[in-house]
Amino acid sequence: MNRVLLAPSILSADFGRLADEVRRAEDGGADWIHVDVMDGHFVPNLTIGPAVTAAVRAATDLPVDVHLMIEEPERYIQDFVDAGADWISVHQEVCPHLHRVLTQIREAGAKPGVALNPSTPVESIREVLPEVDLVVIMSVNPGFGGQRFIDTSAEKVRRARDLATLVSKESGTREQREHPIRIQVDGGIDRTTASGVVEAGADVLVAGSAIYGHAEGVAVAIEELRDAVGGET
Repeated sequence: MNRVLLAPSILSADFGRLADEVRRAEDGGADWIHVDVMDGHFVPNLTIGPAVTAAVRAATDLPVDVHLMIEEPERYIQDFVDAGADWISVHQEVCPHLHRVLTQIREAGAKPGVALNPSTPVESIREVLPEVDLVVIMSVNPGFGGQRFIDTSAEKVRRARDLATLVSKESGTREQREHPIRIQVDGGIDRTTASGVVEAGADVLVAGSAIYGHAEGVAVAIEELRDAVGGET
């Protein structure tokens, strides 16, 4: 199994001092910085765009992980790559030509991911998995931070891991890349929910309020998450 990575979400950070918040996460031991992009259409919230992504990129040497919760993401892929995104995930639910969009992400210079809402079955992305580096399992309904973890998410992570492993063996293409398909979990992750999804096969954990909202600070929050998964992060 890959080393488990922690990706603090800046959705819960203080945007008035964003660079400092990003550096706090890096200094505290984060592995990636997660950027949630919402358009007010696909999800009922409106957040940031390429300019803020560029500000995150300027503040850290960590990989920048951009999650596009937007309609017509193909219109903005190059903008986010130019802003410094290393990983870009798009939603299966908004991409009728998902294979094309994933190919576009890779050709633009980022690693492609595909995200699934809680009601979207893992099997819906089977045909595109050979083109994917990251599968994002939403363990809340996307749109807002601080939501309660959906209890059935761990089993969905397990199905995603099993399917990714099967497709990797069948396609042969994944063995030619740096690593097998990563499984990321986004939503409601804290020290009480992290261990279950890691045991199910997740190797990237996104956490927002559990990290930036921790009373004792970002570094303590990250340490607690590491302890919760047995130090595997």
